[in-house]
Formats: sequence, structure tokens, C-alpha cells
Amino acid sequence: MTLFTKVGCEKCEYVKERVDLAALGVAVEELGPENPDALAHLAWHGLVNVAERNLPILVLEDSNYLTGAVRIRKYLEGLEGQAA
Repeated sequence: MTLFTKVGCEKCEYVKERVDLAALGVAVEELGPENPDALAHLAWHGLVNVAERNLPILVLEDSNYLTGAVRIRKYLEGLEGQAA
């Protein structure tokens, strides 16, 4: 799974602070001019337009995606519960 974020995004920070992303194997890609690879990866998933309106974005293993900080947090916390 990949979590797309950007600097200064309060919703992105909310997710990163509340879920142990590393323990779940979630890669974090920060979008910005200094990271063209992250933008290319986002484009590969066809999510550039989504990112313009809504971050963070969590891309799942099956290439589906979730948006919304609370929705993403709840999904990931559910995975943490399954791992316990």
C-alpha cells in the first residue's frame, strides 16, 4: 500500500501520527516539486485529479484507493487489529 501526502497537509499528518504505517508496510510518498517520482507514481495510478482535490490518498494492494483522513485511519486501524 502507498499513502500519498504533501507537506503542510493537516489531514496527511493526522493519519501519519495516528497509525504505525511502517508496521503495516505502508509506503509514504510525499508529493511536491522536489519529488517527481512520487508524482509519476500518482499519475501511474491515474490519481492526479483526485490529489488536486483530496489528500491523503491510500492506494491499496489491489490498486483501489481510499481518500479522507478519517476513512483511511479507520481502514488502517482495522488492519492493525487483524495483525494483533
